[in-house]
Amino acid sequence: MIEPIDVAPGILDPVLRTTYAKEGWIPVARTAEGVEIVTAAPLSHRARARIEAIVGAPVRERIVSQATIIATLTQRLSAEYADQAADGLYRANPVLSARHVLSRPQKIGAICLVVLVLVSAVLWPLATVIGLIGTASVVFLASTLFKFFVALRGSRYDLVARVRPEEIEALRDHELPMYTVLVPVFREARIVGRLVENLGRLDYPTEKLEVIILVEEEDTETRDAIAVSDPPEHFIVVTVPKGSPQTKPRACNVGLDVARGEFLVIYDAEDAPEPDQLKKTVIAFSRAHASVVVMQAALNYFNARENIITRMFSLEYSYWFDYMLTGLDVRDLPIPLGGTSNHFRTAALRELGGWDPYNVTEDADLGIRASALGYRVGVVDSTTMEEATSRMGIFIGQRSRWIKGYMQTALVHAREPMSLIRKIGLRRFAAFTLLIAGTPLTFLGVIPFTALTLVSFFIPWADVSVAFPPVVLWLCLLNFLVGNALMVYLNMMGPYKRGAFWLVGWAILNPVYWLLHSIASYKALWQLITKPHYWQKTEHGMSHFTVEGATDPAPLGRSDTPVA
Repeated sequence: MIEPIDVAPGILDPVLRTTYAKEGWIPVARTAEGVEIVTAAPLSHRARARIEAIVGAPVRERIVSQATIIATLTQRLSAEYADQAADGLYRANPVLSARHVLSRPQKIGAICLVVLVLVSAVLWPLATVIGLIGTASVVFLASTLFKFFVALRGSRYDLVARVRPEEIEALRDHELPMYTVLVPVFREARIVGRLVENLGRLDYPTEKLEVIILVEEEDTETRDAIAVSDPPEHFIVVTVPKGSPQTKPRACNVGLDVARGEFLVIYDAEDAPEPDQLKKTVIAFSRAHASVVVMQAALNYFNARENIITRMFSLEYSYWFDYMLTGLDVRDLPIPLGGTSNHFRTAALRELGGWDPYNVTEDADLGIRASALGYRVGVVDSTTMEEATSRMGIFIGQRSRWIKGYMQTALVHAREPMSLIRKIGLRRFAAFTLLIAGTPLTFLGVIPFTALTLVSFFIPWADVSVAFPPVVLWLCLLNFLVGNALMVYLNMMGPYKRGAFWLVGWAILNPVYWLLHSIASYKALWQLITKPHYWQKTEHGMSHFTVEGATDPAPLGRSDTPVA
């Protein structure tokens, strides 16, 4: 692995650490003649003049690798990197950070609500139960109908413009912008060889590409496995300094701090993006309005045929990426980003404050923050193949983290609701509420609604109607039948644009799939109370399927005109 070089004490200015990394130089010593620096490339006359203005003396350069510069910076300024990665957003705007689960007004409101419910339950037990069931039923139905109508609207449009092969061929290497690929890994020794192979296929000039693999300081096993895999020179292994919380977004913030690219993309350790994805994204950004600061590539799964869970996973993501995201974009509604294959304008990402390390779905939170500033999310005509979780326990853990993150995001952005409404408008705020807050509330309601509906089939109607008003029972039945039917229908729609018609029949199992989500939602709620910032790691490399063995096609090419 790359070793840092010796630098004179106090010569590095922590405030300039992003400048050092982006421009590829650092001062190492002061001499009688001036300042000795190391640089990743020979200095032009203009660059030399700028550096001499910064250090206040003539400079003498020595060439080292960019990896050596980054290793030196992250070791010598490890405390500064750790602090900024963990608390930079919190210091800049505490209201937007999930460091504290509830703000003071939220704590007071929550206590008052709990007291009110408990008092009501003592004084009017039956009326309280009926009220809670009725309220939950309305939320459940509203959230489900919202997703249905947004996805239905999205089914009429294909907003991703196809990037033609001749457009890619017309690109000239020297005209391409610098691109940074961030890959946060933790305890992924078994698959880093595959990672190096997959990202090594990216069709982009290596002098304009840096692949930064972010490894936690104590994860020596993964770091050793990367060394054994013999990555190319443009792969840079960055040690993430110890700190809390130990989360993916905290690691990504370290990567953002050292990134040189004009554009930046996040990939997970098991990802296999299409080789031309970066070039397609450059073209997509060149066509897009300046307000589009993120391009989301579609995800597909190379192990979709492995078992029932991977089939349901694939159905869900097909409908989400090909219909739901399109519908949100058509209606100009806030879009929660996916956790991988997000391509950013790096300057805008820094303006947004990077990722919130205390939010365990940092991608969804970042999408909402971008929307509040008037930024838009685009979709690029490319696919990244991933490994779908195939084991029940891992699936429950992964979904509990995602649902907990939606809870965190809802709570964070509900701290100043009137301010958010002024920024994004009432319509977009309502959509945010139904999607981000409504999703975990919906999953929390699945188990009790299912239980109540099933119990009602075995108890005489006369006995049930004495305890519960018919309108409540009919609403529960409507949720059970209509809600599940709508989601089955949406999941059946999912495979059509991808040509995976063999998946359609499996959508009938969506009610069972939602029960698993409900179990995960209660785990998420418990963790939100007991350990809100705990990152439930998803184990990868568990499948015996490979990317090369995947047979389903990627999403079809699309245009920006209605299809129906």
